[in-house]
Formats: sequence, structure tokens, C-alpha cells
Amino acid sequence: MESLYHQSNKQVHEVQSHMGLLETSDKQSIHLVENEIQARIDQIFSNLERLEILCSKEPPSKRQNAKLRVDQLKYDVQHLQTALRNFQHRRYVRDQQDREREELLTRSYTTNDSETTIHMDETLQFNSSIRNAHQGIDDLLGSGSSVLEGLRDQRKTLKGTHKKILDVANMLGLSNTVMRLIEKRAFQDKAIMIGGMLLTCVFMILVIKYLT
Repeated sequence: MESLYHQSNKQVHEVQSHMGLLETSDKQSIHLVENEIQARIDQIFSNLERLEILCSKEPPSKRQNAKLRVDQLKYDVQHLQTALRNFQHRRYVRDQQDREREELLTRSYTTNDSETTIHMDETLQFNSSIRNAHQGIDDLLGSGSSVLEGLRDQRKTLKGTHKKILDVANMLGLSNTVMRLIEKRAFQDKAIMIGGMLLTCVFMILVIKYLT
């Protein structure tokens, strides 16, 4: 394990020294330097897998220390891998910007440039779509306001109708009371009349019987 660890640690330092070549290499050789660094990093990762297996076979008294050393080595390699990827990303962006700048400098525009016309048409269509969307939203808000106003008017109408129904109900209740009183009075008057007629008949019968 010790020999493999020292070998891997040496490779890490070699990769660190090669990282400095990335900034000084020209465009023709930069890819070769990147590929060499990536190959060394892959080899170190392969060694780390073997080292992790060997750590598990170490005596318990040495296992913890060995694991810490391997973890530190793994951290260093991951840091180098991240640095390489960041450099490659920056180089890609820089190359892309250079190509676009070169294209703009070498490009000639005319009044009838079809691509320029296409871009302008797309921009006009986009602006028109935005205006239509805004108009649709305004119309939707206006419709919503109209619906709310109609609901308010219906609420007022329903309140007035409800009040009228209550008034009519109250009037009907009063009319029913009056009708009951009239019916009761008519029944009383009818009873008095019948009673009076009966008393008159009895009185006439008594007079005829005792006075004649």
C-alpha cells in the first residue's frame, strides 16, 4: 500500500506542475496537454480505488490513519479535475467569443440582407405577440369588472325583491287577522239576531197564551 500511495502522490504533484502549462501552451498543443493531464488524473483515480481496498485490509490500529491519507489524496485529485474542467470551459467560451467576433468583423451587410430581415421580422412578431397578450389581459380584466358589476346589481335587485316579499307577507298576515275578526263579528251578530228572534217568538207565544 505504501508504494502505491507514494506513487499516486507523486503523480498528483506531476499533474499540478502540468496544470501550469495550460496557460502557456498555444492553440495547437493545448489539446495534447489537456489529454495528458486527464490521462494522469484517470490513472490516479484508478490507484485510489485500489488504495481504498487496501485500507480495509490494514490492521485496525493503522486503518484510520491510512484512510485519512487516501481521503486527502482523493480530495487533491478531485480539486485538480475540477480545475481542469474549469479551464476547458473558459477556453471553450473564449474560443466561441473569438469565432463570433471574427464572424462579425468579416461579415458584410447589405440593405437586402435576408438574415437581417428575418431577425427584424422575428422581433416585430415577438413585439406584436406581446402587445396582443397585453390586450387580451386588458380585455379579460374588463370582462371580469363587468361581471362583478352585474353581480352587484343582481344583489341589489334580490335585496329589493326580498324586502317586497317580506312587506307582502306582513300585509297578508294583517289581512288574515282582519278577516278573522270580521268573520268572528259576523258570527256573533248572527247569533244575536237568531237569539233575539227566538226570544221574540217566545214572548209572543206567552202573550198570546196568557192574555187571550
